[in-house]
Amino acid sequence: MRGSECEGQQHSTDPRPRPWARVIASLALFGLLLGLMFGRMFQPEPLWLKQVEVREGALELWFNVEPVPREEHAAGVFNLRLQSFGREQQGQLQLQGRLANWRLQRERKDLLLRVVAARPLRGEWRAEEVDGRWRLTVSLEQE
Repeated sequence: MRGSECEGQQHSTDPRPRPWARVIASLALFGLLLGLMFGRMFQPEPLWLKQVEVREGALELWFNVEPVPREEHAAGVFNLRLQSFGREQQGQLQLQGRLANWRLQRERKDLLLRVVAARPLRGEWRAEEVDGRWRLTVSLEQE
């Protein structure tokens, strides 16, 4: 064969390429893509605030999945932090014959429900499933 003479104890043609590096890289890429696909399939549904209803002495917040709120108190203001998506809203509600202002506002990745009244507030919340939706009832009273 032409061009296959020995030159310095080596053949002049290139040795056969070894495909192991490509095979390993292809398997790694395939595993990554498969993992991303399964991760997306089994990812939990994000929490969305659908609706806010005002009741006497309470607020009802409706969600698509079960909410996990964190309660905070600061100088008589009732705060409830929710890791949820939704739009900002505000309004008023009656507490023992007096008005209190409430506001839902975005704070980083959370929605913050803030209720302010003339007197310090005490509140409690409970979540329950109703017709495939979740209702978070926030009951408030003045101290």
